[in-house]
Amino acid sequence: MTSPSTQPQLSSSEAARLVGEAIGQVQRVIVGQEHMVEQLMVGLLAKGHILLEGVPGVAKTLAVRSFATVVGGDFARIQFTPDLVPSDIVGTRIYLASQERFEVELGPVFVNFVLADEINRAPAKVQSAMLELMAEKQASIAGRTYPAPSPFIVIATQNPVESEGVYPLPEAQRDRFLLKVDVPYPHGNEEFEILRRMSVRPPEAEPVLNPDLVRQLQDQASQVFVHNLVAEYIVRLVLATRTPVEFGMPDLTPVIQIGCSPRATLGLVAASRALALIHGRDYVLPTDVQAVARDVMAHRLVLGFDAVADNIDPAQVIERIVAMVPPPTPVWNQQVRAESHDQHHHQPDFSG
Repeated sequence: MTSPSTQPQLSSSEAARLVGEAIGQVQRVIVGQEHMVEQLMVGLLAKGHILLEGVPGVAKTLAVRSFATVVGGDFARIQFTPDLVPSDIVGTRIYLASQERFEVELGPVFVNFVLADEINRAPAKVQSAMLELMAEKQASIAGRTYPAPSPFIVIATQNPVESEGVYPLPEAQRDRFLLKVDVPYPHGNEEFEILRRMSVRPPEAEPVLNPDLVRQLQDQASQVFVHNLVAEYIVRLVLATRTPVEFGMPDLTPVIQIGCSPRATLGLVAASRALALIHGRDYVLPTDVQAVARDVMAHRLVLGFDAVADNIDPAQVIERIVAMVPPPTPVWNQQVRAESHDQHHHQPDFSG
């Protein structure tokens, strides 16, 4: 197969067509959940890990398995349990009696796509091994480091309603996930379609991409243009989580204990670029930033004790910030600038 460096550069429309075809193949299997499927593709193109949160039975595992089939590459599903140890996932040294020497047997995480099912059931040592894997894309075994293949993505799931035998993910590990996507119940018409589609022979997804093509699309996504005004907008969104009073939201000061880290700023840029490419553009719009802001930023917030006691959802806080921080307004020429000025500064006279 031709290496990505010698493959011709895809146009934005060709890249969008390929990605759209891949998303369509996943949608053949998964009824509804369009947002989850699109965010899986955003995470892949942005080279980021994804955390899916939802109750059991809403097709999280099926979606990831179908997505891996469509995108190509190796796939492994690991069911996390409280008795798991790091060597179960990254591998260990084994003794070869016939050769009288030790050899490293790599674990199931050395694949392109790792589905970490119910990741919050694993104890601290396993979480530590996963942290190195997600952050450095490598694992340490017996004093040596082994790199993960490329592309490499961890897609983890967790159940938000069960607390028995669960180790909550530490903030440091949550911050490693580019996106945290909430997976809701299907709507009534979607439930009927699930019944109709899955009660007979279920459809299967067909491969559309391959690892070389994925790497090429990832490189193309990283080159999508971000205007300085859009970059400044992204920075202001993140700063608003740290000092909300400076952005006209003093009521959020006691709500937010710790704001978003600089990793959220980089994540917003990467995810916005990926979404722009999915939509066939080679430039980022403020609407791209707004579309990914909730999934990139909400899980990085640490709310205060009173806010948690009042069941305030971090996603609602992010939605409030997005609504309050004004995006840049594009002005294409002098005439539009004058019209925009009149529209925003003309005060109608209601007297008489």
